[in-house]
Amino acid sequence: MESAKKWAEMTWEEKREERFKRWLSPGVKFDSPETEQLYKERTTRFIKAIKLEEPDRVPVLLPSGVFPAYYAGYDLGTIMYDYDKLKESYLKFINEFEMDSFTGPGLVLPGKVFEITGHRLHKWPGHGLPANASIYQYVEQEYVKADEYDAFLENPSDFWMRVFLPRIVGAFEPFRKLAPFSGMMGIPIGYYASLGNPDVEAAFKTMIEAGKETLKWLKVVAEVNRASLAAGFPNFRSGSMSGAPYDMIADVLRGTQGAIMDIYRQPEKLHETMEKLTPMAIRSAVAMSDASGCPLCFMPLHKGNETFMSPKQFETFYWPTFRKVLVGLIDEGLVPYPFAEGRYEARLEVIRDLPRGSIIWSFEDIDMARAKAVLGDSACIAGNVPSSLLHTGKPRDVKEYCRKLIEVCAPGGGYILTGAAGMNEGNPDNLRVIMEAAKEYGVYK
Repeated sequence: MESAKKWAEMTWEEKREERFKRWLSPGVKFDSPETEQLYKERTTRFIKAIKLEEPDRVPVLLPSGVFPAYYAGYDLGTIMYDYDKLKESYLKFINEFEMDSFTGPGLVLPGKVFEITGHRLHKWPGHGLPANASIYQYVEQEYVKADEYDAFLENPSDFWMRVFLPRIVGAFEPFRKLAPFSGMMGIPIGYYASLGNPDVEAAFKTMIEAGKETLKWLKVVAEVNRASLAAGFPNFRSGSMSGAPYDMIADVLRGTQGAIMDIYRQPEKLHETMEKLTPMAIRSAVAMSDASGCPLCFMPLHKGNETFMSPKQFETFYWPTFRKVLVGLIDEGLVPYPFAEGRYEARLEVIRDLPRGSIIWSFEDIDMARAKAVLGDSACIAGNVPSSLLHTGKPRDVKEYCRKLIEVCAPGGGYILTGAAGMNEGNPDNLRVIMEAAKEYGVYK
């Protein structure tokens, strides 16, 4: 990041402007001067919405999910393994749909890598889920035991490598035999010796195989993302990804039940671990954004909604460290883009507490009129055409729903029209009419 003014001396707004400049000029060869102009117009549309300004019209983030696979005649299970078909389906979508932005295939994970490594953290199509499933599912367990917080806090990297990964990835099981990463002084002869264990050697060979397969997948994802940019579509999910420290614990480490029990049985350890995870969440997201050139940080939120927590629990255990992550990203010029899954209406007054025009809040299940009333003067909001309507409704019903959303949320700017969640299968016209609605009803005058 180059500037006449040193990065560390800049305000968060100045840093963000530098990132916006890079977003506007992604360094690709556009298909034509016209597509370059369209790219800049679309990106500017989002930038103005983020800043709570009125662009030329309401910007649209098509909730396409893994729909491109089904539109091309495939399914998620197929394109997770066949990267040529992954590329074919997403390029077909790019060529045949009008949109303001593109979400890309980065969440279509490489199934072969899961198989090579013996991945246990998720179910996926054909592996724990029906072959034609259009989603992944977490396999929640207490991968970190209730009495292991201290071991994690003392040396997270060592714990991650020798304890956590062997529990969630079968190929990592031999890493239990590695010597500890802690206590090394001088030449680490003991660690070298542990690397010579035949099981450890075999594990490294498996991981190298998985790494090569991952690079094949990444190459295709990068090709599709470059093609979308060249065609004039800014990629809304190519920046970085992060989340709330509580979710990192409740989703992956301790599981929902384990984390809830910790709220009551060992809240101090839970707080201490969330504080430990906070700077890690910031650093990794900033590094990803620096590499991609996109300033947006997508943040799926799971366990902080009204189903899982009371308002007091949210304000005590969820929001404090999550807010630190958000502020840390904002301070580095990034635009946090949290997707609030589930009910969030009782959280609105709390989540206002951020710098004005610094964030995009995307909502799934909320009264958008109330979200606009509470957050409209402080944050850009996005949402929330129901997935049920997208999957089973008629195009005219989808368009009418969008009209009402625009009528309520668009005045004064700071609104992005999108779905409550992704549309994976269904009538392609239900996606097309979202753009039609924005162009017909969402023009600012």
